[in-house]
Order: sequence, then C-alpha cells, then structure tokens
Amino acid sequence: MTTARRIAGTASDWLREGRRVVAALLVGIEGSAPLEPGALMLIAEDGAIEGSITGGCVEAAVVGEAKGIFGGAQLAHTVTYGISDELAGTVGLTCGGIVHVFIHEVSGAEVDVETEARDAVTAGRPVAIATLLGGPQAGRKLALVDGEVVGGLGGPALLDRSVSRDAEGMLAQGRSGIRRYGNDGATLGAELAVHIHAFALPPKMLIFGAIDFSVALARIASELGYEVTIADPRAPFLEAPRYREAARTLTAWPQDAFEQIDLGPRDAVLVFTHDPKFDVPALVGALAGKSGYIGALGSRKTTTDRERRLREAGVPADQLARVHAPCGLDIGSATPEEVAVSVLAEIIATRSGRSGEPLREGSRAIHPPRS
Repeated sequence: MTTARRIAGTASDWLREGRRVVAALLVGIEGSAPLEPGALMLIAEDGAIEGSITGGCVEAAVVGEAKGIFGGAQLAHTVTYGISDELAGTVGLTCGGIVHVFIHEVSGAEVDVETEARDAVTAGRPVAIATLLGGPQAGRKLALVDGEVVGGLGGPALLDRSVSRDAEGMLAQGRSGIRRYGNDGATLGAELAVHIHAFALPPKMLIFGAIDFSVALARIASELGYEVTIADPRAPFLEAPRYREAARTLTAWPQDAFEQIDLGPRDAVLVFTHDPKFDVPALVGALAGKSGYIGALGSRKTTTDRERRLREAGVPADQLARVHAPCGLDIGSATPEEVAVSVLAEIIATRSGRSGEPLREGSRAIHPPRS
C-alpha cells in the first residue's frame, strides 16, 4: 500500500472511531521542499499523528496549529512557512523554500465526503478530493469517485461543475495542485482557490521475461507504488511461486500482453527475455504505445544486435532512441537486487527529467523548484 493510501485509510478509521481529526495538506510550494504538493498529515485530538508534509521540517509547528483548532481556534486556514518567514529558524525549514499548508478539521458536513472518498482510495479506485481553501465555506469538500461527484463546495453550482471537470483532468494526469475560480464558479476567475488532490490509479510496470532479475525488480517496484505484471509465453517459467509472490503473472506473447494491459505516460515496460523472438516483438509493441519508460536488459553486444534486428523490423532511429538499453544507471550492480536498484533509479530520473549524476557533483537544486 502506498503512503497516500495508508494515510487515507487511517483518516477513515479515525473518523469511524469518533475521534476528532485535523488534516494538514501541503497545497503549495515556492522554491524547494522535500515533498510534493498533496502531501498529507493527520493529527488526532489524542496526539496520534500519521503522515508528513515536509519530511520533518515544519511538522511540530503544524501540530501546534492543530491543537489550536481542537481548542476552538479558526477551523480552516492556510499557514505559510519559509526561509523568509521569522518562524523559519524555529520550525527548521532548511530546504530554502516556502510551503503553504492548509489546516482544517475533518468533521461535520465533510465527514461523509472524506469517508467515502478515502474508502475508495483505500480500495485502489481513482479518486480526486477538492478542498475549498478560502472564504466562509473554507474546508468544504467535493470528491470525484469513479467519475461520480460526492459532496460539494457550498458555492454556486457552476463552481462544483468547474472543479469536477478540472479534477477529472488532473486525475488522468496523476497530479495534484491548486486551481482558481471566480466567485461565480467560472474557470476564468481567481477569487476562489481550490486544492485538488488526485489519488490516481497506480502506475503500471510490464516486465517481459520470467527470470530472477524480474522478481527482484518487481518486488522493489511494488514498494514504489507500481502495479507490476511479469509476462512470459512459457507457462512453466512462470510456475515458480516467487513470480506470483512478487507480481501478477501473465502467460502471453508480447502482442497479446499489450492487448490486455493499457499503458500510458506514467507506466514502464522492461524487456528481460534475452531472446530475439521475444525481445523484438516486445519492444516493437512498447514503441507503438505511450509508455513513459521503455528499457531492455543486456550486454552492449546484445544491445547492438537487438538494435540491428529492430531496424530490420522497420523501427526508425527516432523510435529506437526511446529505448533505454542497456537499461539502468552505472552503479556497478551485479546481483539481481542491485540491478533492480540501477534500473529503478533510471526510471525515476527519466520521469523527473534528471541526469542521475551524483548529487555532490551537480549544482541543480536537490528538490526541483516549483511555484
């Protein structure tokens, strides 16, 4: 279970138990910060805490804000912490950025929306939760659950429609953020700020080849939130329990596997088969799709031979450039587990647009600036 889903499940459990809960939501970043917008932290009145919004930088200060809410202070408000803030030294925001945290009690009219939405998240269904950040209705929530609207933001009907439409688009892209609307709910205005937290379906990883390297990669990738499938047309190769324990297994040729699994920009395809009759159709099929990362394992000699076969199959040079082969970063990996770390590091770097160089040799911000 990913961090977001674990926190969502905790919120639902605490609410069912009748405990008062304050949620702190990271809704904006200026400059650099350890965690992405959408990071969530829960504080119960009895002192229990779940989640993190900055990896430890401002959490203690947020707990203080939550105690104020439990004591009768403003029920919904946004707090800003940053290096330019007098509070920065005491809360320890050492990353050089400014964070905006929306703090509100999860109770009253919002309980049903939170519970239904977060139960759906826990069940692995696509959900987007929109939270109104200002005005007399601050803290009101609207959720998009399986395409259906739950709850409302308490404003004009146009606002709910506009937010629902934006939430659907952000959910498809797997990202969270703030959207602004007019007082009438129109998308051209800027008076009302709404944070949309998207709990997209997990990214998929399709690995061709039932070998030990596939098992090692599947196990670690699952911990990173990937929904992993290991495919191989040779049924006896997939019968070993370690494959079923590490991932979903699929007995299929590459072309059949692609027909059964719909892949998009957030997804990855890995070819570990080391056999041209599997490698070539697997890569041709991957290149015909929209996967954000395509990688193939093998020596440089194997890679050169594979590229020749792909060119003979009619794959143009610009498409060949999409294949990371040999896949992985050069970290001296030898064991299947080390190779898995190498490959996953390259996948993360590719997704983030980073070079994968040692941090001490680079000059870019460790956490990419966001505004």
